[in-house]
Amino acid sequence: MKIKEITSYLETIAPSDLQESYDNAGLIVGNADMEISGVLISLDCIEEVVDEAIANNCNLIVAHHPIVFGGLKKINGKNYVERTVIKAIKNDIAIYAIHTNLDNVYEGVNKRIADKLGLLRTHILSPKPNLLKKLVTFVPVEFAEKVKQAIFDAGAGHIGNYSECSFAASGIGSFKASGDAKPFVGEIDKQQQEQELRLETIFPTFLQTQILAALIKVHPYEEVAYDIYPIENFYEKTGAGLVGELETEMRPEEFLKHLKNSMDLEIIRFTSLSKNIKRVAVCGGAGSFLLKNAIWQGADAYVTADFKYHEFFDAEKKLMIADIGHYESEKFTKELLSELILKKFHTFAVLLSKTNTNPVNYYY
Repeated sequence: MKIKEITSYLETIAPSDLQESYDNAGLIVGNADMEISGVLISLDCIEEVVDEAIANNCNLIVAHHPIVFGGLKKINGKNYVERTVIKAIKNDIAIYAIHTNLDNVYEGVNKRIADKLGLLRTHILSPKPNLLKKLVTFVPVEFAEKVKQAIFDAGAGHIGNYSECSFAASGIGSFKASGDAKPFVGEIDKQQQEQELRLETIFPTFLQTQILAALIKVHPYEEVAYDIYPIENFYEKTGAGLVGELETEMRPEEFLKHLKNSMDLEIIRFTSLSKNIKRVAVCGGAGSFLLKNAIWQGADAYVTADFKYHEFFDAEKKLMIADIGHYESEKFTKELLSELILKKFHTFAVLLSKTNTNPVNYYY
């Protein structure tokens, strides 16, 4: 099996188009056509992880965090990034990162945190705007179901928890074939009127190419008429953070104990709160940018990481900020990636890295 088979599969779950502008997800080191001997999954890719891959005969490292964020102008081993890249290249080991694109999908990093905490009725905390478009096409009545199913299968028609959503209206289409045309119906140089359905549906922007390919493949007309409109609706299954509810509300001290046990934590930085906790927002990694969203969504607690000192004041006793650490908030991402890969490739060698890549230590 080749590297691109795994990376292409992972990108059907977390499309690379969903990564943030500052990110560098994707195949960072290696050839996509290289055959895989084994996969090592890690939160970070550092030198020790490459050593672990060598020892276990794994030539693909799937990491959450990219080893390279910005451009490398020189690669001479002067820092850990360059040394890691050099060691991977020397040993024919590919490095693939699946970062904010995995953060931004509903079944991604934040859903794993929510599941660990037992949150129910979860939804995206801050849905992404400008990710949806509307497709309008015109189809002969007898071909409408076939065309609809093709574009649904390609990923169109999802609204929240509903799939295969569309609208159809009947009308008369007209056209006149000329020159070398080979019309499905009608004659050359003679206007044809045809009973058609105006078929409408929505789709996420990053699926446009495959949806149009599916449309053109099954549509009976030689020239397929269609319109694409940008729409401002939020894409409810894509965005930052997650919010849900505990099965039963907890006193603040009970929730902190639950959080510590569920996430296997050594320490929690938190703001005090006088009310019980029922509704909880989560965001893996640095999540201070979502504090206002958590407050707007009525969260009683916000579990995330990397809050600065003055940012804790912004809670204003409206909710508890529970800063559990960057590594700690995302460490179960390794489990998630392993499960995703093994779900598709049942018999393949997938190992979880045993290297603790957390650069932060605690002294008690």
